Amino acid sequence: MIVSLTPNTTLDLTVFIPKLTPNTTIRAARTYHSMGGKPTDASFILGRMGVGSLALGLAAGSVGDKVRSMLEAEGVSTDFVAADGETRINTVIIDEDSGEHTTITTASMTVTAAQLEALRQRYLKALESASVVITGGSLPPGVRPGFYAEAIELAKARAVPVIFDAAPPNLEAGLKARPAFIKPNEHELSALAGRKLSTEEDLYAAGREILERQGTQAVITMGKDGALAILSDRSYRIPPIQVEVSSPAGAGDAVLAGLAQAIHHEQPLEEGLRLGIAAATAVCLQPGTADYAVADMQRFLPQVELIPYP
Repeated sequence: MIVSLTPNTTLDLTVFIPKLTPNTTIRAARTYHSMGGKPTDASFILGRMGVGSLALGLAAGSVGDKVRSMLEAEGVSTDFVAADGETRINTVIIDEDSGEHTTITTASMTVTAAQLEALRQRYLKALESASVVITGGSLPPGVRPGFYAEAIELAKARAVPVIFDAAPPNLEAGLKARPAFIKPNEHELSALAGRKLSTEEDLYAAGREILERQGTQAVITMGKDGALAILSDRSYRIPPIQVEVSSPAGAGDAVLAGLAQAIHHEQPLEEGLRLGIAAATAVCLQPGTADYAVADMQRFLPQVELIPYP
């Protein structure tokens, strides 16, 4: 069973505007509500593929109920612990003039020690039948980055591989527990390294260093430049598939889904990379986060190239 663990559940509100101009009233051209949060995005994407998963995490209020219902509509099993406050809403602003996107995130959920312990117990139970865990994203107020180190260590103690995706400082905390995989983007990896990694060679070297130091394999997403996969005994450069992008939000989470699917079905990791990149490309065509058409994913699958690197 694939398990996703999301401590900070989210819905995304994507707003398309003609141009982001300060100190003016801007009328949105269109808006979309969609899934948000890295692990829940991955569960949502897997569900649409017809691959079941169990989504664990913390959810609060009516927005948390909406997250649950959207996942279940895609065939995902859910077991969220009810937290206080309200599950957050991220506002994703797409500037159609420049093609740039900006995300504004809020903190509106609060978590007690008892709620965290309840989540821990549900996670321990899920690990008894888990084949792979996807976890990451931000943490709600009051939850320390050590949450990820413990979650990864609990899975490793039961020989369950973990795919981890978070920005610093959560990324550093989780890496200490040596997850099987991380999936940083170029900005997150630069923040982890403490310097701007501006070239493919820089990114590869940083990923290689993580593999040698922690034993953690890395899939580094580079936006319009594609991705690098640094596996234990081989590496690949994955060129992008050229499409007209509506919104890239959630594309990286499709890579998490592809890797998890391959591990769950005991397939070569290359199959997971191909599936993840094809799904990520399909996500880019849609305005909503993590939304995609299965037909698009299947259309892109034969176009994915894994080029040995360096």
